[in-house]
Amino acid sequence: MTHALKSISVAIGDLTSHPANVRSNSPETYETEAIAHLTASIGVLGIIQPLLVQKIDGKFGVLAGGRRHAALNELVADKTAKGFTNKTKIECRLVPDNCDVTTALSLAENITQAPMNAIDEFEAFARMMEVDGQSPETIAKTFGTTVAAVKGRLRYGLIHPDIRAAARAKTITLDTMKAFADHPSQAVQLEVYEALTSDDSYVQAYTVRQALKTRGVQVSDDIGAFVREDYEARGGPIAADLLEEHSVLEDIALVETIMVEKLTAAAEEARAQMGFAWAEALVRYDYATMAEYGRVYPGPIEPDAAGQKRVDAITEELEKLQREMEDESLETDAYNALYDRVDALEEEARDLQEAYSADDLAQGGVIASWSNGKITLHLGLVRPEDKPEATAQTTSASGTSGDAGGQGVDAIVYPASLTQDLKTERAMALGAAMTLHPEATLDLTLFKLVTDVLGGMSATHAVKVEARKEYRSHAKMDEIDGTSLEQVAEAHDALDLSWADEAKSPADQFAAFRALAAGEKAKLVAYATASTTQSCFGRSAQSDSLMHDFEIEVMPDIRAHWTPNAALFNRFKKAWLLKILGEELGLAQEAVTLASMSKKEIVAFCDKLFAEPFATLTEGQHAAVAAWCPPMMQTTGGTGLIVDAEEVAAQTETVQAKAA
Repeated sequence: MTHALKSISVAIGDLTSHPANVRSNSPETYETEAIAHLTASIGVLGIIQPLLVQKIDGKFGVLAGGRRHAALNELVADKTAKGFTNKTKIECRLVPDNCDVTTALSLAENITQAPMNAIDEFEAFARMMEVDGQSPETIAKTFGTTVAAVKGRLRYGLIHPDIRAAARAKTITLDTMKAFADHPSQAVQLEVYEALTSDDSYVQAYTVRQALKTRGVQVSDDIGAFVREDYEARGGPIAADLLEEHSVLEDIALVETIMVEKLTAAAEEARAQMGFAWAEALVRYDYATMAEYGRVYPGPIEPDAAGQKRVDAITEELEKLQREMEDESLETDAYNALYDRVDALEEEARDLQEAYSADDLAQGGVIASWSNGKITLHLGLVRPEDKPEATAQTTSASGTSGDAGGQGVDAIVYPASLTQDLKTERAMALGAAMTLHPEATLDLTLFKLVTDVLGGMSATHAVKVEARKEYRSHAKMDEIDGTSLEQVAEAHDALDLSWADEAKSPADQFAAFRALAAGEKAKLVAYATASTTQSCFGRSAQSDSLMHDFEIEVMPDIRAHWTPNAALFNRFKKAWLLKILGEELGLAQEAVTLASMSKKEIVAFCDKLFAEPFATLTEGQHAAVAAWCPPMMQTTGGTGLIVDAEEVAAQTETVQAKAA
């Protein structure tokens, strides 16, 4: 038995490894990083548990305590560690030379040194501070860890004893126990614990955190950081935590009062600046409440001389920025900076050329709310009681307001940069549709060639029938939906390119081309013409009757060739996304729920919704999701009905069969 072994003092320099040590085959356990905490502890406290040693060739082999031996060697090598040299002696237990249980002794010591229970560790740290008077800094030095890590453990050790006892008895989980550390006050912790366990129900960490939020606001929360200076100036009580960011502003009523004052001041400042009739504050943005409000919008005006001069300057700068953005060598960050500048200038130009009417200002107002960690101003709102009955009836009949997604939301105004990119995406989709309708596209190409020459005036400028591929610019080409690209690639793979042998002369290539079947020629011409489609939106019969009717024939619904995705939704304001969900897709309840979430979460929801419409959607909602796109992208006069993948495939096979 180890307690009967002889106690001896051995110089550190006389210690060596023992072949019977069960950890000798795991050298990684002795690496500097692996024993850093142990080295720090021995440096402060010395060897607490003696090593088991046995004489080997004039040395003392460490049978059990190899990591302590390695830590001692680290301290000897560290010239800054005082009191540790090769001559320094430490207490050991000597195992006799004739002992035949050396491996068993080594194994017994190693397997009985199980790690401390987590709660024991938390409480041990707390006792070192409360009883021994140590600071987090000295504890960190003792165990070779960071002060932040020590404070984290200390916080759990300072949770109310009854809650720690419940975790030790496994009445609650360790994670649930840790959740109580969100509030530094043990009295508050116990009150919440007793309230949550009064009916013997299962308590979850999430439930604990939600309950503690009603008892104060952490200084690290966005609201806590926003009001803290005023809160402290008014003497509001703060429950201090070992980690400053977890300290809690305990007076919820005072926090709310300060929030209302700050929001009201922001709303009043905007009201005075713009001339609205009233201003209010809304601490927490409530989509359902905001949906009750009407809204007035600024109309076009002629700017004064100074304003017009600024508009002209903005126009000139925008043209310059657009040219800079066409530089393909631009790094992504540089491009995005230009993009943001374009959006800011376009917004400034709109403000100079738009204004509210006197009547709108007389009934409109401003609400300041706290949203996503900042003050958000909602301009031009009309109180429910001030909405004209005629307007209410008209909007109700048209379905554009009065539901969860309709009111209190900025109108969706597409910036010029996004508009140009959407034109590019539509041109790509139209090109894909043209490759799927080779005979119609062949007729279009031949008709344009003939009329351009014989008619003296082009029948349409929508396609360039010349020996050049149209260059298409787009801010996020690698992020757009790839449906149209895949369809064009499939059309290319189906082309008969046997005639395009570079080893042949142009005359021989032409002879082989002429020998192709008419259907194969149609496919080639259609593919080539599709590559010349210009950036475009849906055309009207008045502006281009030829392409208007042609697009209805080959692409009645853009959604057969293009699907909205996260790249598009990321470029929308949060309010626009909620408006689309609530108004245009009929997902009013979802819009209300998502209103309290971040824009990133809403974008992810929309991306999943359009990638594969949810099975829980009603028939009407499913149809709306299947057909939705920015309105100017849909073919004017088209059916707007989605064509599913099987229908597109069947349509493609039919067209190709006809062409063949």
